Amino acid sequence: VRNPEMTVPELMEILPGPDFPTGALICGQSGIYQAYTTGRGHLYLRGRVEVEERKNGEALVITEIPYALNKTRLIEKIAECVRTGRIEGIRAINDETDREGMRLVVELKRGEDSRVVLNNLYEHTPLQDTFSCIMIALVDGRPQTLSMPEIIREYIRHRMEVIRRRTQYLLDKAERRAHILEGLLKALDHIDEVIETIRSSADVPSARIALMDRFDLSEIQADAILEMRLSRLTALERDKIENELAALREKIAEYKAILADEEKVKDILVEELEDVARRHGDERRSEIAEEIEGFVHEDLIADENVVVSISHDGYIKRLPIDTYRTQARGGKGVTGTDLREGDFIEHLFIASTHDYILFFTDRGKVYWLKVYRIPELGRTSRGRAIVNVLEMDTDEKVSQVIPVSDFGGDRYILTATERGVVKKTPLAAYSRPMKTGIIALRLDEGDSVIGVRLTEGDQHVMLGTANGKAIRFPEEGIRVTGRVSRGVRGIRLAKDDRVVDLAILKEGFDVLTACENGYGKRTFANEYRVQGRGGSGTINIRTTKRNGRVVGVKAVTDELDVIMMTEAGMTVRIPVAQISVIGRATQGVRLINVKEGDRLLSLAKVAPE
Repeated sequence: VRNPEMTVPELMEILPGPDFPTGALICGQSGIYQAYTTGRGHLYLRGRVEVEERKNGEALVITEIPYALNKTRLIEKIAECVRTGRIEGIRAINDETDREGMRLVVELKRGEDSRVVLNNLYEHTPLQDTFSCIMIALVDGRPQTLSMPEIIREYIRHRMEVIRRRTQYLLDKAERRAHILEGLLKALDHIDEVIETIRSSADVPSARIALMDRFDLSEIQADAILEMRLSRLTALERDKIENELAALREKIAEYKAILADEEKVKDILVEELEDVARRHGDERRSEIAEEIEGFVHEDLIADENVVVSISHDGYIKRLPIDTYRTQARGGKGVTGTDLREGDFIEHLFIASTHDYILFFTDRGKVYWLKVYRIPELGRTSRGRAIVNVLEMDTDEKVSQVIPVSDFGGDRYILTATERGVVKKTPLAAYSRPMKTGIIALRLDEGDSVIGVRLTEGDQHVMLGTANGKAIRFPEEGIRVTGRVSRGVRGIRLAKDDRVVDLAILKEGFDVLTACENGYGKRTFANEYRVQGRGGSGTINIRTTKRNGRVVGVKAVTDELDVIMMTEAGMTVRIPVAQISVIGRATQGVRLINVKEGDRLLSLAKVAPE
């Protein structure tokens, strides 16, 4: 009213957005701004939810729901999602609503991530809903979609017209009443003559005409005189008529002044709105929260560690890490995978569901995948064919994988091949692979990738060979090269030897070596002298008939567990602390009881919870 040229941003400081009677949260102001500027917009409404800690786990307490959502419908939808498995982690739903307000309690199972469950509720139930704003008004009798400034101007114009019409009505009413009172006063001034005129008339019509002619009265005034009671002839009644007439004349003057001055009409409009605010105003119920974007799949997946396994024939799956119980050293383990004859587990590692997985293949390419996109299957399940998960060529085979949480910082991908070639490339070079894969490194004919590690660029590298040799050298000795380069020599190999594993040695780490017959050892890292890159290395373990050839070399600490899996799919998990520390060039001790005809194939570290 006072500032007709007010802009939308200025309006939003006073009118931040709709206020719904059921409260809840309006997510962001972009939809509000769109509605204010165009007359149409979409708002995201979310129920108000608080997390409560309870003895048997957490609970989500819903105290406000989106406008027009029926509470019973919300409960039914949540129950349906739990029943169909679309939402996991909910133990019970209790309606504790009372006269103090809504209270819908969603109890979670012990250990469930309340943030993930809440995001699933927002995604799959009406706890998050879309509200459409369409601001339509009748302008000169025709419906039009208006912006907020336009609709406010039309409202002001409408209210001013209402005030004018109302004032005109009151003016007409006051003038009619004043006209009657003026006639009554004139009759009281000539009361004797009026009585005489009425008494001498034959009937009421004749009396009306006589009064109109003799005293110059209107028909309305004459009728009022004829209907006047005798009690109004007293002096007191005359004073009342005179006072009422004076008050009416003041109102008439006020009404005419309002109709003649638009500013007075605006003053009345403002005064009436302020009166409405005083009588009906209350605190805002709907809170305007931060903007939300569409859910990415990670928001609906709990961030937790899982075991990922890939078989030699190309079957992949993930399992919860607690699938494998901790056992004593030398135990027989549990059946990890029901594989086809001739297949065996080739890759086994631990990763977070939100991590990225870089898949390095035997053809020197790399593929990029989120861990949660790997199918979660049962402990004895074979898994899903990796060609159905990655867009690989049919004759291509995954040779090494590495989990990565993000691609930022000064970090490197260190790659080692079976023929002893090492290569160091910035991690960022692998951050944007295509679905069909990108070149990871250039391999010599007959060579293949055996190890890929994420490094900081200043650590010590160890390469372990199948014949029990090992070399330790500084990472700085490997120059940084591009993604498609070949790399440099890491170790000089004998004709019948090959590199089986790559380890990164940090302060406080020991070296754990495992052989194919289930024997191995743990040795202090300082027993391996630092050499120059490209040497022949030193003896790591005696690869006797009892031990067999080396299958894995890992850098470990007492806090870690290791998982070992045999070619037949038997699995055992043991704490590193249970493995004795012995000398470098020894035969070692039994790590896993390998049955006759079977052999140890895979060794992986488990980070502490």
